[in-house]
Amino acid sequence: MSKQQSGQPATGEAVDGREVGKFEAIAAEVWDPAGPMRPLHRLNPLRIGYIREQAHNLLGTGAAASLRPFEGVTLADIGCGAGLLAEPMARLGASVTGVDPSVRSIRAARAHAAASDLEIDYRAVGVETLADAGEVFDIVLAMEVIEHTGDPDLFICQLADITRPGGLLVMSTLNRTVKSYLLGVVAAEYLLGWLPRGTHDWRRFVEPSLLARLLRRRGFRVVDTTGVVYRPATGDFARSRDRDVNYMISAVRD
Repeated sequence: MSKQQSGQPATGEAVDGREVGKFEAIAAEVWDPAGPMRPLHRLNPLRIGYIREQAHNLLGTGAAASLRPFEGVTLADIGCGAGLLAEPMARLGASVTGVDPSVRSIRAARAHAAASDLEIDYRAVGVETLADAGEVFDIVLAMEVIEHTGDPDLFICQLADITRPGGLLVMSTLNRTVKSYLLGVVAAEYLLGWLPRGTHDWRRFVEPSLLARLLRRRGFRVVDTTGVVYRPATGDFARSRDRDVNYMISAVRD
């Protein structure tokens, strides 16, 4: 789907500067597993497993048990932050481009990748820059990003422009329910202190049905949606039929 076919040119910015500022403030602490992004550290193994599974099922990215199943695959990590997800994708063999409008986050990402001897193309830009340049990728990730954008529909349009036909888009976000407000905002930010207060605005959360409609409107075919739940007994996250709080969704670009 070209910019003209999508019905909305991908020349604007879906980025909300106030949301970017929240992550600028904690960029230097992102790689601390006990720091302000510790929920993402705990969530990362589940996210990596899901992305790997969806890519293998839909794109045939090498043997499922391969140490580098993404060899030869181009991947864009949108809203990459300091690289918590980009680095594992690079270790799995992907040619990774990580973009984030937060300059501090990109600086932290570059420094950590250099210390880890990883080659990742990090850029302090938004997805619209990739779209305007006509760049396309085999896999596009937008994990915990859409709830921080100012225009979700424009954001999806821009994601469509950078996903090659037949390519895979994987997203994760929070559902807009009473339960997500109580657990994702009140508990996570104010009671448990998992995230800095004000990280999330519940009004920006996106229901799975709405996200699926936006994806279909922009030329994607949704192939999987799964809930994500926290397990207090083990301190980790697991997939679930329960999508009331967190969920992941994968879609193929037609």
